[in-house]
Amino acid sequence: MKKLLLLTVICVMSIISISAQNFGVKAGLNFATISGDDAEDFDGRTSFHIGAYTEFEISESFSFQPELLYSSQGAKSSFSEDGFDVDMDIKLNYLNIPLMAKYYFSDGFNFEFGPQIGFLLSAEAEVSFAGVSETEDIKDDLKGTDFGLNFGLGYKLESGLNFGLRYNLGLSKLDDSDEMEESDIKNGVFQISLGYSF
Repeated sequence: MKKLLLLTVICVMSIISISAQNFGVKAGLNFATISGDDAEDFDGRTSFHIGAYTEFEISESFSFQPELLYSSQGAKSSFSEDGFDVDMDIKLNYLNIPLMAKYYFSDGFNFEFGPQIGFLLSAEAEVSFAGVSETEDIKDDLKGTDFGLNFGLGYKLESGLNFGLRYNLGLSKLDDSDEMEESDIKNGVFQISLGYSF
């Protein structure tokens, strides 16, 4: 798993460095959640993403944009147990690699679509109960890779400054524990990004 992650990062960074004239950086907000029949009690979690990209121009209207993003995801949940209020914060941190096809339909405006693979870097469940807070490492209970599809809209200024709205639809089941073999929980992330192309 670690070898695959390292090889993938090297390949993506090589692509970015080869096309340095189209290199850019981006960062923004994540509005993340976990969806599925087994995730009815989960609410959204606000976090962030940050990373780099390069854009290959195929024609005046089409381009290809691979990215390398650190993305903090997960969900929150609140419920009652034995008369006490319980708050749970699921923190999932990924190294995501979106491969985006972009179509420019008007001056600077574009649609984007593409697949994404994510590598789970860390996973924690922080539980607050009766005034006490505990954190548990849950990485071993989750799958190490996550696949998804991205859909979005963007706007790029001639200066290189750009803005993006994107939704990542998770396709992979997250749970890898023996206790929840039938679990269908998946990631879902809405992103607002600010970027700059050098």
